[in-house]
Amino acid sequence: DPALRQQFQSVIGSLLYLMLGTRPDIAFAVTKLAQFAANPSEDHLKKALYICRYLVGTKDYCLTYDGTSGGGLTAYTDSDWGSDPTTRRSQTGYFLKLADGVVSWTSRAQKTTAHSSTEAEYMALSDCSRQVAWVHQLFGELGYHLSAIPVIGDNQGSLFMAQNPVTEARSKHIDIRFHYIREMVERDIVELFYIDGNENPADLLTKNLGHVKFEKFRGLLGLYFS
Repeated sequence: DPALRQQFQSVIGSLLYLMLGTRPDIAFAVTKLAQFAANPSEDHLKKALYICRYLVGTKDYCLTYDGTSGGGLTAYTDSDWGSDPTTRRSQTGYFLKLADGVVSWTSRAQKTTAHSSTEAEYMALSDCSRQVAWVHQLFGELGYHLSAIPVIGDNQGSLFMAQNPVTEARSKHIDIRFHYIREMVERDIVELFYIDGNENPADLLTKNLGHVKFEKFRGLLGLYFS
């Protein structure tokens, strides 16, 4: 239905604008629906309008930055292994916080299929490290010479692979570009830390969450009622 497709693309385009600018809490839902922009169904449009109703109810929420908090640059990363039922590709989600508010965030499907949850998390770590390296360089050009930026993930296996650059059965097939994280660790641009999966706010960017956990992680992104 051309009329349905045009309406759906118009709604999704508006939602993408909001998501990229000030609303990281809708990043996963919007990017997931955007995958159906070429041939949407009536159900897809209803779900897009559901996001609009959520935004109407939370229109007074805004990103809040607290310069007195002492909250330096920190990155959180997560992935949802094999979440796409069609391609079995995983979902990557990560964000960077400064002054207790997010300044950069991403939610997208991975470009290749991961063979395990550890591999999916490792690929997410690498994607996040590229953004961290860019921010590290940007601050350097502005005259702020930063130490290693903490990157926090919830998979022990992927953190071990990133900090121990050895060739083994579970990593030798991984595309070379994903080993970029190892170089960032060696150059002290990135420092890796572990967080329990139930406490990782980047989970908000990889899957649908229950009401309680969603509101908890939304606050950790720095989104508050103004």
